Amino acid sequence: MFKRSLLAVLTVLGSALAQTASPYIDPDNNFQFVGLTDPVHSVTYGLTFPPLPTSGPAPTEFIGEFVAPTAAKWIGFSLGGAMLQSLLLVAWPNNGEIVASTRYTTTYALPTEYDGPVLTTLPSSKVNATHWKWVFRCQNCTSWAGGRSIPLDSGAAVAWAYSDVAVDQPSNPQSTFAEHTDFGFFGIDFSTAHTSLYDSYLSGTPGNPPPTTTTNPTGPSTTTQPTGPTIAPTPYDYIIVGAGPGGIIAADRLSEAGKKVLLVERGGPSTGETGGTYQAPWLKGTNLTKFDVPGLFESMFSDSNPWYWCKDITVFAGCLLGGGTSINGALYWYPNSNDFSTTLGWPQSWTNHGPYTNKLKQRLPSTDHPSTDGKRYLEQSFDVVSQLLKNQGYSQTTINDNPDYKDHVFGYSAFDFIDGKRGGPVASYLRTAKARSNFAYMDYTLVTSLTRNGSQITGVQTNNTLIGGNGIIPLTPKGRVILSAGSLGSPRILFQSGIGPRDMIELVQGDTEAAGRLPPQSQWIDLPVGMNVQDNPSINLVFTHPSIDAYENWANVWSSPRPADAQQYLKDQSGVFASASPRLNFWNALSGSDGKTRWAQGTVRPGAASINTTLPYNASQIFTITVYLSSGITSRGRVGIDAALRARPLVNPWLVDPVDKTVLLQALNNVVSGIKNIPNLTMITPDNQMTIEQYVNAYDPATMNSNHWVGSNRIGTDASNAVVDENTKVFGTNNLFIVDASIIPSLPVGNPHGALMSAAEQAAAKILALAGGP
Repeated sequence: MFKRSLLAVLTVLGSALAQTASPYIDPDNNFQFVGLTDPVHSVTYGLTFPPLPTSGPAPTEFIGEFVAPTAAKWIGFSLGGAMLQSLLLVAWPNNGEIVASTRYTTTYALPTEYDGPVLTTLPSSKVNATHWKWVFRCQNCTSWAGGRSIPLDSGAAVAWAYSDVAVDQPSNPQSTFAEHTDFGFFGIDFSTAHTSLYDSYLSGTPGNPPPTTTTNPTGPSTTTQPTGPTIAPTPYDYIIVGAGPGGIIAADRLSEAGKKVLLVERGGPSTGETGGTYQAPWLKGTNLTKFDVPGLFESMFSDSNPWYWCKDITVFAGCLLGGGTSINGALYWYPNSNDFSTTLGWPQSWTNHGPYTNKLKQRLPSTDHPSTDGKRYLEQSFDVVSQLLKNQGYSQTTINDNPDYKDHVFGYSAFDFIDGKRGGPVASYLRTAKARSNFAYMDYTLVTSLTRNGSQITGVQTNNTLIGGNGIIPLTPKGRVILSAGSLGSPRILFQSGIGPRDMIELVQGDTEAAGRLPPQSQWIDLPVGMNVQDNPSINLVFTHPSIDAYENWANVWSSPRPADAQQYLKDQSGVFASASPRLNFWNALSGSDGKTRWAQGTVRPGAASINTTLPYNASQIFTITVYLSSGITSRGRVGIDAALRARPLVNPWLVDPVDKTVLLQALNNVVSGIKNIPNLTMITPDNQMTIEQYVNAYDPATMNSNHWVGSNRIGTDASNAVVDENTKVFGTNNLFIVDASIIPSLPVGNPHGALMSAAEQAAAKILALAGGP
């Protein structure tokens, strides 16, 4: 069946929306579609629509095509980007013909026949020895049950499902089948997918399609080959790969110490002060971009042109200046005394984090009232949930005033926003680094691998062949490289440099271009890169209460915000838009049957990304409580690459240990136990037809992704179970270091944002103190 992963809410998708559809022409039929080809399975998905009318009803049909290798036994497609309450198309080949159906489901079960749409297979469909192609007309297909529809004049996400296991009855369009073996999502701007030649396509005389054009407001999120004269490569004391929080903080501290530092980022600018220009329509005429305005956070997941997500990583990862700190919710918790403990896997020399956390706090203090007028806005969900928690013995506090107080405590959400705008390391550490003449910054430059001679790193290989004619940036004689490309990006660079498990390096060997850059097999370094990964398992509970303002579920913040709120923010960066969507956070410590303590964190926000209920409800009164398990969990997974060298999870890390699941169930049941004591508070997902345990059992673990990946290059004292030593130097190398979330050995008690930046401060100090450097 379609796996529950396709019901995933956009904030916790298991596959990247970073892939974006673009126009292409099918050479067989000369139809122009908007779509893409998945690089792993080589399946093409394309859509084209009749012209949008200037008045009157919108089109109700489209022409689509799926082109798949014969290894694809069936293909599924969700027009609504999810499994539940979306029109689904399923197709497969059988005896030289295409068998297809439209399906629909509101529960976590095999989607069944959906009446209303009419599918017509068009003549350019075919099946041969290597591929099958289904070109089809789908009538009555732009809207479906529940009042849902395709946004024909704007953008949205769509989803695909792939299976290499045949259906049970190939000749029956309503055949049952096993769940898909892979899935993915991509963004599509439907407004660009209309053609004046639509009727000609149907008549079989397509004519000449117009030339394809694509637009990108700020340039590519992954780099293109530059043109121009070759430039001489400049050697650096430190080359830092990745301008996320770890890379920026390390670059600032190393340049502060007088070292010649180059910070390399594969993406482009983000905020207005960094040269970013990607603006919501209502921001025109200002220097504010999408990444400046905290209240646009929810639009990160519904944008029709999400160029800022990495296109070659199958979970959400930011490919722009600031990395994850430019696109996340910016929840910011100062580390507590346990976050750097030996119990969580940190070396003893790291346990005294206080001096480094204090450095961080001095540069980047937190705030739980980010509006410049000092007021809090849209706090109805805080009021309701605070009463729910007080009845269960919770106490209210200013959370970052006492980081060690993390049991039966709640408070206003805290952020690292500055002056009503997104702050983080871009608005603090990067500013001071850029003021120094010994600091250099290079963007739109992808580092693919390291150049090395055995254990000695000599430079980095980039895609910019104008640098020295081969794209290599060299180190000075005692120079060092620091990888800060993130928990999936840094492992991939290691694999492509001959460092990591053999199975990953052999995948690199299968890529002609990447294989040519690998060192000899005798110089491969066997380390557990990608192993021991953790991420918070998270579950969403959705409620209604008559006092709630769901803020139109954040749907209008990009194109048509409430006028008064937009004007208030433009005036002085105050009001609703000065904060991201979270309004309250809480923690509870829970004991497991294995004798270990695990912490549960809750985040409360107006609105909901996904609702599945049999109860009537008022959509303007919904809010969500997301419950995570954090510090103390024991489940781990693995990340790596696939044959297309895409970075991705290989073994999911969520609820592998059944004790983790038991404790999560306890945390969820604790939250809902007092609902009856709050008048008019109703839980609608799950509703009264399903217990909490049934709800969690129905969750596909892949949809529990919180994108808080840690541990893929974990720190330790032994190369058998760690990738970097206590100085963050990669085992088996002389001058290669890692400073990003991948070195964190276990999840901290809160979102890892703050712990990571404290770790970067400490790592920079240890690297500077280590003998043998520049």
